[in-house]
Amino acid sequence: MIRPVAHLLLHVVVPGAAARWFFSERWKKAWLIMMLTMLVDLDHLLADPIYDPGRCGIDFHPLHTYAALMIYTVLGAIPKTRLVGLGLLIHMALDGLDCVWMKFLV
Repeated sequence: MIRPVAHLLLHVVVPGAAARWFFSERWKKAWLIMMLTMLVDLDHLLADPIYDPGRCGIDFHPLHTYAALMIYTVLGAIPKTRLVGLGLLIHMALDGLDCVWMKFLV
């Protein structure tokens, strides 16, 4: 039960910390944009079951594939889409961390 709660908490805290650290002048807007990128998890609605605590989402859900990750990297490199790309990359990194946790801590 601790892993899913920690995972969700990190999805709020890490983008907030990144916003404060890298975008201190406009951190609230940066954090909000990065939080909106969490909508990428809507692709979980296509899975059966929608939530499986033992499933690694990386390369399983359509918006969590390695191809999508490359697109998110490009978005992060373009100044006008940097916050969206960064939010998506943070999300994927945290989901990847969750996969590691599942493998080694459960």
